[in-house]
Amino acid sequence: MNRDDLESALARDDSTSARAALTELRTGADFRLFHSQTASACQLWDTWSHRHQVMLDTRVTPRTGLAEAVGRLHAAGSAQVYLATITSSRRRFIVFLSEDLSRSIACM
Repeated sequence: MNRDDLESALARDDSTSARAALTELRTGADFRLFHSQTASACQLWDTWSHRHQVMLDTRVTPRTGLAEAVGRLHAAGSAQVYLATITSSRRRFIVFLSEDLSRSIACM
């Protein structure tokens, strides 16, 4: 996956986090695709929904986009998902990509 492919995938996602990640990517942020393995969206939902709930229970402010990402992972069901990160000097994003890498399922 190259930068243009990731930009295209993020451009299809209308979430606030995806738009922010796309802006950072377009201004030169580093990115990395973890292409050696996929996970099912429901497995990732299980992990991230638990983390989100613990944050809420302990009154820790969840990272921007976490609640929406959890909902989108749940909606994706058993679909296989790749993870990517976008890191700039100001922020770090986690992007959940469809198995064919053509679209962002969720971003936080």
